[in-house]
Amino acid sequence: MNLIDYKGILVFAEQRDGKIQNVALELIGKARELAESIDTKTVSAVLIGENIKGLAQELIHYGADVVYVVDGAEYKVYDTEKFAQVFKALINDKKPEIVLFGATTIGRDLAPRVSSRMTTGLTADCTRLEIAEDKSLWMTRPAFGGNLMATIVCPDHRPQMSTVRPGVMKKRNKEEDRKGEIVDYPVTLDMSKCKVQVLEVVKEEGNTVDISEAKILVSGGRGVGHKANFQELEDLAAEVGGIVSASRAQVDAGNISHDRQVGQTGKTVRPFVYFACGISGAIQHVAGMEESEYIIAINKDKYAPIFSVADLGIVGDVHKVLPLLTEEIRKFKAAK
Repeated sequence: MNLIDYKGILVFAEQRDGKIQNVALELIGKARELAESIDTKTVSAVLIGENIKGLAQELIHYGADVVYVVDGAEYKVYDTEKFAQVFKALINDKKPEIVLFGATTIGRDLAPRVSSRMTTGLTADCTRLEIAEDKSLWMTRPAFGGNLMATIVCPDHRPQMSTVRPGVMKKRNKEEDRKGEIVDYPVTLDMSKCKVQVLEVVKEEGNTVDISEAKILVSGGRGVGHKANFQELEDLAAEVGGIVSASRAQVDAGNISHDRQVGQTGKTVRPFVYFACGISGAIQHVAGMEESEYIIAINKDKYAPIFSVADLGIVGDVHKVLPLLTEEIRKFKAAK
């Protein structure tokens, strides 16, 4: 393998039901940043699906230079084998130096298949990407249950591949007048290798929420105590237009569902306001919320580590502070 043949960055622009996933736009923004530190500064994206060419321009607005569109009825529903064949063909043809996937359900399924076929490495669930002095990609991810951060390199094989958690990277501002190239990229599939046929897609119904998209989060930790006490957080969230989330301790205790967990083993969030209620501030939790615009911490221990990252700290019993805070906000809204 001649490493110098591989140039540029390729991003999997994941879309579902004709809507580009936010993580794809976040990755394009990060790819744009990384590209400034490597020799070839081209950022490409691959868009796969049916009738999705109209989405390509949005990827250019957010930083892509080239968008490869793989459009066809056979791609209407995600299929591991078909999508893996597309990536293999595209990588063999264009030889990108770096390939990035979102660490979504689809990304976590597809990326290892692609890396295996390309006989290269894959670093999963990355929380940081950076270019080293030797132009190699440093990929950092939680290891050993989130107790330490491991930085991994792929010095001898290309492309360098990683999946990145949604919400970790920041989207660029949309540039409506930005120009780029949209390329139709048909791929001839080997259907003999497609052993699985999707007969029907049944969407899950329920009250699941995506906390990574929330503007305001009211998050509860071990200090909140029993499940019934989460009503205090719900009351505050209702007044400020937020969503309730939690630390791992509360998820492990069965007091809230895993889809609301913030932290290294949950979701990475960056809301405008983050209320940390009864959360001590363990490094695993802080890693998932430290990029929030404004952090308000409530804890009775004035030495709790959470105060070191908070913009506003309230030392007090969360069960006394939250009802008072909620009532004051309610009064303020009524007086307007």
